[in-house]
Amino acid sequence: MCTLEKRGSLFVLTLTGDDEHRLNPAMITSLLSLLAEARSQSTRGSVLITTGHGRFFSNGFDLAWAQAAGSASAARDRLHGMVESFKPVVAALLDLPMPTIAAVNGHAAAAGLMLALSHDYVFMRKDRGVLYMSEVDIGLSMPDYFATMVRAKIGSSAARRELLLSGKKIGGEEATQLGIVDSAAHDSAEGVVEATMRLGERLASKKWSGDVYASIRKSLYPELCVMLKMENRIFATPKL
Repeated sequence: MCTLEKRGSLFVLTLTGDDEHRLNPAMITSLLSLLAEARSQSTRGSVLITTGHGRFFSNGFDLAWAQAAGSASAARDRLHGMVESFKPVVAALLDLPMPTIAAVNGHAAAAGLMLALSHDYVFMRKDRGVLYMSEVDIGLSMPDYFATMVRAKIGSSAARRELLLSGKKIGGEEATQLGIVDSAAHDSAEGVVEATMRLGERLASKKWSGDVYASIRKSLYPELCVMLKMENRIFATPKL
């Protein structure tokens, strides 16, 4: 489902398995386990990079798995379960004691896009891959913490409208213009990963305190932290 590789100060978390990297219970469990592993091995200067194999970064929740439950009510229960079980993944990324970078190698849709936005930086490739919030097209309401994430991470009301209310598939250049991603000047999956590695090395060289970094990050998104039932603590370093 996922792998975690340590390259010096950088942790590289890769979504593997089926090409779409759907977020089902097994994938969510794997993500949580590897984020906990990165946290336990973190030191000053650690950085996390998350990417995927193939055409997709992640195509969101596994709706086929939900529908395989049989009845409509059972499918709804499975979908609700995935929505709730994904909250700790978002919380773990917000609380991770290191900078985080999403290397979006391909399409990122719905919960897959929320996974990317849970990182501090989002890089995209320019030659292919889109961002897509499918809820308006497929008739699903927006989970409350998804909407809070979008408000917290995307500053422009016009960009939020384009993303959530138009059903538009947004390519890298437009996503950069709308302020959804930080960079999309990369011609391949390898190129976007290499760019994030370069940024990761620069951030790692700062040797910041991970606990302080995470505390400052959480202070930027108080509404989201309240919704995820996260507490924030104030840390002081010996430099003071």
